Amino acid sequence: MQLTDLVPDPTALERIATGSTWAEGPCWVPATGTLRWSDIPGDRILQWHEDTGETTEYATGVEFTNGRVLDRDGSVVQCSHGRRRIERDRDGVVTPIVDAWAGGRLNSPNDVVVARDGSVWFTDPAYGITQPREGHPGEREYGDHWVFRCGPDGEDLRPVVLDCDEPNGLAFSPDERVLYVASSSADLPVIRAYDRDGARVKNGREFVRLDPGEGVPDGIRVDEHGHVWSSTHRGVSVFAPDGTRIGDVPVPEVVANLCFGGADGRTLFVTATTSVHRLRTTTRDATSI
Repeated sequence: MQLTDLVPDPTALERIATGSTWAEGPCWVPATGTLRWSDIPGDRILQWHEDTGETTEYATGVEFTNGRVLDRDGSVVQCSHGRRRIERDRDGVVTPIVDAWAGGRLNSPNDVVVARDGSVWFTDPAYGITQPREGHPGEREYGDHWVFRCGPDGEDLRPVVLDCDEPNGLAFSPDERVLYVASSSADLPVIRAYDRDGARVKNGREFVRLDPGEGVPDGIRVDEHGHVWSSTHRGVSVFAPDGTRIGDVPVPEVVANLCFGGADGRTLFVTATTSVHRLRTTTRDATSI
């Protein structure tokens, strides 16, 4: 497998929007033909319209939303740094899913995925309570930063990954038997893999470690063939299911996150510092199969 089998022209990266302060949390919304993402320090959600190429503000004063994902019913599940919760946006009406565990508030949920059984899995680092531009000052009320899982409406919330230094992006393998979690620790920038057994994960291990100078992994996605696509400070790196590096797509700004979308699901959208870029691929997100 070569990179050009997945990305016919890695140099064809196209900037489609700019003007964000720190662009994050991209999600393709098929019902409206739009890409939705967060400008975290700007405290707003933006959207790009595929039919017109126009960028508009979807919402402002959103309490520093970050990652988001499309749920099975077409609603959007998203992370709120400011409200320290996971919430659901259904046609512009935002409602909470979960915001506390064991009597303490969550830190600042960062990224989220929804499994085929409707369960919600999310990372909970502390950026929204420690970074002045990304939320509100606060304390780690449960004393750590873990990966959690809950039911579709927040029921049965439980920590599932406790051994990841700074959990950030996360994604499932196509059969959902493996959960990948990016650890954005400058001391140990890795993507870890865990075997999933229902509501539990086990056998945590290092999947890949970024090279010196690549920065840290942030958002990640897995395609329909099991390849892991990771953000880095240099661009997007693609890894085979066994961890072998397939290749890299350079991006002119530091990449925060990425997702697949577009009318046929084969466009890669990349949020990178102030801008959003797109690139045609031959594959789709694992959640589309």
